[in-house]
Amino acid sequence: MTSISQFELAAILLVLTAAFSWVNYRLGLMPRTIGLLVMGLGASLVVIGAEAAVPGLVDYEDLAGLVRQVDFEGTLLHGMLAFLLFAGALHVDITNLRSRAFTIGAMATVGVVVSTAIIGCGVWLAARVLGVAISLPWALVFGALISPTDPVAVLATLKEVNVPEDLQIVMKGETLFNDGVGVVLFAVLVDAALGDSLDALHVSQMFAVEAVGGATLGGLTGYVAYRAMRAIDDYSIEVLISLALVVGTYAVSFRLGVSGPLAVVVAGLLVGHRGQRDAMSDQTQRYLFGFWTLIDEMLNSVLFLMIGLEVLVLRFEPAFGWLMALAVPLVLIARLAAVSGPVLVIGLFQKFARGTIAVLTWGGLRGGISVALALSLPEVAEKSALLAATYAVVLFTLVVQGLSLRAVIKRVVR
Repeated sequence: MTSISQFELAAILLVLTAAFSWVNYRLGLMPRTIGLLVMGLGASLVVIGAEAAVPGLVDYEDLAGLVRQVDFEGTLLHGMLAFLLFAGALHVDITNLRSRAFTIGAMATVGVVVSTAIIGCGVWLAARVLGVAISLPWALVFGALISPTDPVAVLATLKEVNVPEDLQIVMKGETLFNDGVGVVLFAVLVDAALGDSLDALHVSQMFAVEAVGGATLGGLTGYVAYRAMRAIDDYSIEVLISLALVVGTYAVSFRLGVSGPLAVVVAGLLVGHRGQRDAMSDQTQRYLFGFWTLIDEMLNSVLFLMIGLEVLVLRFEPAFGWLMALAVPLVLIARLAAVSGPVLVIGLFQKFARGTIAVLTWGGLRGGISVALALSLPEVAEKSALLAATYAVVLFTLVVQGLSLRAVIKRVVR
């Protein structure tokens, strides 16, 4: 295949995103992001089917090579995620977030650990019964990468459904914070699976450095940006400051070895709350929030299309079918257990809307972050099977759960 430049690759992705978005809008098929995912997936399956039916009918290798040039893991985890998380946090009401802090904290920490254990042990036991070689450490790694809800997917879906405010703030808060815990847990379990010795002190240090360090960095950089905005009244400069805040905070987080996602979330919450209250004029608010809304919409569109197109290069073996089929109900059971505990315990002291457990369970969408983490796994024997299971769960949660979430809410919430 003829190699193309990164600019040409970006141009192809943007043209495809714009074209598919236009078709989806004109035909009124589905919510925009899910529609792009389904259309990208459909296009991939058509190419694969044509190649299987009539070899040589389409230049499959060239198309697959083009998709392989997209560094999905690097593009998402080391680029797009910072902008998407900041844009999401910017619009969250921090006062409402505080009112559900215990629920959000419990689900983003204990919930992720419980879900990881249930999924990991379930996959390991099933593998033993079926005679498939998946060790317990690697099964737990899969549990860690698939347990956190995806902030990009959840926030995009919440724009399309009418969720009660209290329930919406729990869903937003959990998904903004639990990915940081999930990524740290993922890193710890990968080390364990590779045979590195780990102890409780080492794990505690990793969590402290990643989580506390990330939150502290985001608080410091967010406050500096807020003070800079407060000292002037020029919307173009203030938008530029917000852009510099995101890229600067994320870049520094990698140098310091702290959680970049958590840092930009905290910075976004601070600027969105204090900045809007007493640092931005009405004109600045219109431009700044409008700018980040557009960034959020456009990057979401590109990301969901990329998830669909990845099928071209992720050729799954039929032997993985059992794991893909098992992973979906297992993840749902683990999600139910992870949300039920915190809601039932905290519900003794704080009122929740009717149907909260059902909506949180069905609304626990997985997306690009899980795929990116699976792609980042070292080249071990279990990688192909775990990647297949990850993709099955992501597609099911985004397409089936995402499209039916509105109906579930109407049925269970009164």
